[in-house]
Amino acid sequence: MNSSKVQVQKWWLGEIDGMESLEEKLGYKFANSLLLAEALTHPSLAYESKRRHFDNQRLEFLGDAVIQLVLTDHLFSMFPKFSEGNLTKLRSRLVSRAALCRYSDSIGLGSYLLLGKGEESTGGRDRPSNLADAFEALFGAIYMDSDFTTAGKVLLSNFAEEIAKITDQPVDNNPKGQLQEKLQAISTRSPSYQIVSQKGPDHSKSFVAEVSWEGKTLGSGSGTSKKEAETAAAQQALQDESWK
Repeated sequence: MNSSKVQVQKWWLGEIDGMESLEEKLGYKFANSLLLAEALTHPSLAYESKRRHFDNQRLEFLGDAVIQLVLTDHLFSMFPKFSEGNLTKLRSRLVSRAALCRYSDSIGLGSYLLLGKGEESTGGRDRPSNLADAFEALFGAIYMDSDFTTAGKVLLSNFAEEIAKITDQPVDNNPKGQLQEKLQAISTRSPSYQIVSQKGPDHSKSFVAEVSWEGKTLGSGSGTSKKEAETAAAQQALQDESWK
């Protein structure tokens, strides 16, 4: 490492409080701690310090690709009978911004971020985009510090709880969405829903809905709201499969 990089490393690492504790939470020890510092550096600090070449944006770009490939490979092996569409939905559940923020919260990532004063004063440590970007950058840094296999092991370890959830419930509980996807694989026409009856007082109504497609009633269902009744109708249509 040249002298200028050593100086940058000393300056940045001096800003990180408890870097070792973050490594413990991740389950990975960096050989090159400068990469960890870079992954934690928000562009606002790089701009204020006039070191614009040193922020986490490039590592975020790399980390996003690493995370996508590791999880794609893992899900492909886990669910050998799933279609491309189902695998894409599962991966989206794991790498959505909300999911990345949950992972970030689980390791307290916000407290380690290196932010400019303006970003700090406006709640940057809790900003979802900052947390998601830094999480991706961390795995770009781990990949650069080690190799793809190691980065994959660390990633799957950190994602273990969420992966367990989708193993227990690999398909979202969304009968209307599932029915539409199945029907549109046959025809471009979407199913239609109609409330055919309702009864009871305003504070305790019940509804009956029917779902139709291509001029045929596929199912019916009841519920305490129109949405619940439509969901029940879609569920019956999925179970009867009269549209096949």
